[in-house]
Amino acid sequence: MSDIIQNEKFVELSYKVIDKKTGDVLVTIDYSLGYVHGVNDVLSEQVTKELDGKKVGDVIEVPVDTRLLYGERDESLVFTDNIENVPEEYREIGMTITMESEKGEPRNFIVTRFDDKTLTVDGNNPLCGRDVIFTLEVLNIREATDEEIDLGGAVGADPDINEILK
Repeated sequence: MSDIIQNEKFVELSYKVIDKKTGDVLVTIDYSLGYVHGVNDVLSEQVTKELDGKKVGDVIEVPVDTRLLYGERDESLVFTDNIENVPEEYREIGMTITMESEKGEPRNFIVTRFDDKTLTVDGNNPLCGRDVIFTLEVLNIREATDEEIDLGGAVGADPDINEILK
């Protein structure tokens, strides 16, 4: 009998983020996310409840309100400048540019548009203002080691999904 997801099982998932309105895939990952079910809070309680009892190959879809994660879209974080003021290495759609506020706090801006005269960057999270669905597929389930249970995930891992699915 195949394993099912329950507390203290090590679970590996893949996920993608889909725009609910257009159906476009906005984010995919090239690696699996591993965690110990019921121990690690890397996933929201809503997601872990949906995963309870699932087995390898099962897929769940979780609608996510990005306003709760990132706040409302802030148009004051969108800037357009003359292309001459922007170094050539930043003239690429999707390029991330890190800038500092007057307080010295870093913020990432993404190049969203440019032409021969102007370049536009956006400091909002790319998912901000979108209705999205996280689609998670169960890739593997196994007994977690004592060390993994203590850590809540794979030894040496540093999951970066908790800001997304909480």
